[in-house]
Amino acid sequence: MTTEEYIEFIKNNPYLKAGSQEHECMHVAAAKARQITCKINNNYHTAEELRALFSELIGKPVDEKFGLFPPIYSDFGKNIAVGKRVFINSGCCFQDQGGIEIGDDCLIGHQVVFATINHDPDPLKRGNMTAAPIKLGKKVWIGAHATILAGVTIGDNAIVAAGAVVTKDVPADTVVGGVPARVIKKIKEE
Repeated sequence: MTTEEYIEFIKNNPYLKAGSQEHECMHVAAAKARQITCKINNNYHTAEELRALFSELIGKPVDEKFGLFPPIYSDFGKNIAVGKRVFINSGCCFQDQGGIEIGDDCLIGHQVVFATINHDPDPLKRGNMTAAPIKLGKKVWIGAHATILAGVTIGDNAIVAAGAVVTKDVPADTVVGGVPARVIKKIKEE
């Protein structure tokens, strides 16, 4: 199974059985992602070099205004899409087997975790997994140490407070925080 076939499969079949060809494809992609993130994380790179390496990681070009402060971690890589003028701060973890879409003008704080996979809760099936995408609208700001869980969509202009654990969708133009995250207030344009 190719990476492209896996990405198409996961869109329509979110349940992955341990040992399946899809599961094996994840392991092959993870090895490639680790190779690229090691290149990113273990040397100094110019902004241009970081854009090239991140483009290699995700398998598509990024905007010339894309910014990244290493280190960064990914255990798949090829199921990440970023819009224009996105900035990712240091220490972020992208578990992207289920897909991660980041809209234009998003800011991702230090050590944010995007988790698109859950293990089956049944102990006899614990190796099996369920995947669901994470989607960020435009101009979203994710604070440091936040965790975004599988299946969550965050609306345009929203802010996720530092340390929040986001378990459900976030409406546009709102600030959410806490564990689990809840709406704190609406954002008013000035």
